[in-house]
Amino acid sequence: MANNLRIQRLNHTYMEEISMILMEEVKDEELKNVIITGVDVTKDLSYAKVYFTLYNSEKKQEVSASLKNAASFIRGKLSERIEIRHTPELKFIYDESEEYGRKIDKIIKELKG
Repeated sequence: MANNLRIQRLNHTYMEEISMILMEEVKDEELKNVIITGVDVTKDLSYAKVYFTLYNSEKKQEVSASLKNAASFIRGKLSERIEIRHTPELKFIYDESEEYGRKIDKIIKELKG
């Protein structure tokens, strides 16, 4: 249970720190508009799935590629900011839940009237 609490805290800390790194330290302007929606670190702390969304979902492919290229830079900055023996490898995954929610809202509105 204590290990699970540790992972939850790491998830939250990584989410905050990655957001700050994207806003303050990444030079690519497209990445400044990325919204980190969650982080899921594996139990062995070797990988972290970083979920993100965008204001403009049309640029999803370009931003995904840019994040993949910037992953090692972001990982390096995380290792400077967070004192942990091993900083996990980052895998960025586009979070479809917001788009799905908008689609459901649109369907409900069409059904109502």
